[in-house]
Amino acid sequence: MNLQQLRSVREAVRQGFNLTTVAATLHTSQPGVSRQIRELEDELGIEIFVRAGKRLTGLTPPGETVLPIVERLLQEAGNLQRAGADFARSGEGALTIAATHSQARYALPGAVRDFRINHPQVKLHLHQGTPQQVAQMLLNGEADVGVATEALAQYDALLALPCYRWTHTVVVPPGHPLADEAAAGQALSLQRLGQFPLITYEAGYTGRSHIDEAFGKAGLSPEIVLVAMDADVIKTYVELGLGVGIVAAIAFDDERDRHLRAIDARHLFAANMTRLAVRRGNYLRDFVYDFITTFAPPLTRDGVQRALQAGPGDDVAL
Repeated sequence: MNLQQLRSVREAVRQGFNLTTVAATLHTSQPGVSRQIRELEDELGIEIFVRAGKRLTGLTPPGETVLPIVERLLQEAGNLQRAGADFARSGEGALTIAATHSQARYALPGAVRDFRINHPQVKLHLHQGTPQQVAQMLLNGEADVGVATEALAQYDALLALPCYRWTHTVVVPPGHPLADEAAAGQALSLQRLGQFPLITYEAGYTGRSHIDEAFGKAGLSPEIVLVAMDADVIKTYVELGLGVGIVAAIAFDDERDRHLRAIDARHLFAANMTRLAVRRGNYLRDFVYDFITTFAPPLTRDGVQRALQAGPGDDVAL
């Protein structure tokens, strides 16, 4: 049994049983992948995959049992490599961060800058994706750290740590009735906001669930004319007069967005929690802990380690 055999099995499942794609991912040949899988099956005395001719079509019942073990073995192999690197090449390596657009654009830049100053020998890679994609990159071992507001806390295999709370703000063009009312000291209500076409985030992004919950509890069905994955797109179409925008408050800057007006909406929608996640069971190198504390100073190394040692759902003081 060897790691290449285990990787071939894992990638066959991840790539939808397409051995051509598996071979490209593992930088080998399709016959080589097939041979690695067959050799492991012969050694274990079971068939891991269902076959239709030469094609793989699914997992057998023994394969369903074996796959989680394969995942754990490969995770521990990665841990062994990272632990060795901590001692052999202290301060050197690569850190991969997966984040949603809003986090990458507005929350991460300061932490990334400070981290690079303190760790010039660490290669930093930043990938953007949906909250679900961020979670999947962590689960697949493609990212060391994930940052998002939605989704991360829904996976037991991930440790999702609270970082900071934030609220939404309403944005409108100058001269808009809501801007005039806010300037006159009138508090914005959901009923009044719902009288205008709205532009906000897609479902599953940047606190959108709290926006929907607030209107739902008020018995309102606002007209949402456009949804987007990031605040910059939302603000662009607000400037064009397409509707009233609802964005994360951190995404509005008075100087940069001087062609818009912001109206506080923290009393309308529940506060949101941005979380930083790592995969449970992963060995975290020293510089990963340093990045975590740089991004969210309340998350100490000792606190993160205690949380990693606890089980999903356990209440751990950070």
